[in-house]
Amino acid sequence: MPVVVFLLIFSYLVGSISFGYIFVKLLKGVDIRKFGSGNTGATNIMRVLGPAPAAAVFLLDGLKGFLAVYAARTLTGNPYIEIASAIAVVAGHNWPVFFGFKGGRGVATSLGALAGLFPVVTFWLMVIGFSTIGLTKYVSMGSVLGALSLPFLIIFMVEGDKIPYLVFGTFLSLLVIIRHIPNLKRIKEGTESKVGQKVTIDSTKKR
Repeated sequence: MPVVVFLLIFSYLVGSISFGYIFVKLLKGVDIRKFGSGNTGATNIMRVLGPAPAAAVFLLDGLKGFLAVYAARTLTGNPYIEIASAIAVVAGHNWPVFFGFKGGRGVATSLGALAGLFPVVTFWLMVIGFSTIGLTKYVSMGSVLGALSLPFLIIFMVEGDKIPYLVFGTFLSLLVIIRHIPNLKRIKEGTESKVGQKVTIDSTKKR
């Protein structure tokens, strides 16, 4: 039991490290949560700082998720604890204790955790997500469509006992979709930023 508690706390705290916040604070001296979409994920970083910092944030956020699952697998080898650690790290990213419980949407961290659990499913999620982004120019659409695809990919691609992974995948999908409701509303209103649209610290207002 102490190992399980340690892993859950460890995963949440690792998830709570907000690389997006740190990058913008170091480079611009401001709180990224007061600009653009108001979240700390790679998409908002790209709008403010550009593609290179955004890519770094995406990879580091993904690494958090992978590390949580890897630690659980190494210390316990129990798939249920791996799933619990994955949930904890995503919760940390979305509601970080170090940054006033205001973080990102959890997509990159979820992908990292999923990569630790089932790499093939994660590969196809990324194909679906990035293809959707390429067609629509909306990152949020790629995230939502990928989330909707996750339970079906688990059903068809995961071998053995699928039930715990399917429950986890469905929960993760709902979490990502719910976190993107403001983005979907902005798409409907025609105010959501597309890929390539940039904003400046001086002119951006929090939405």
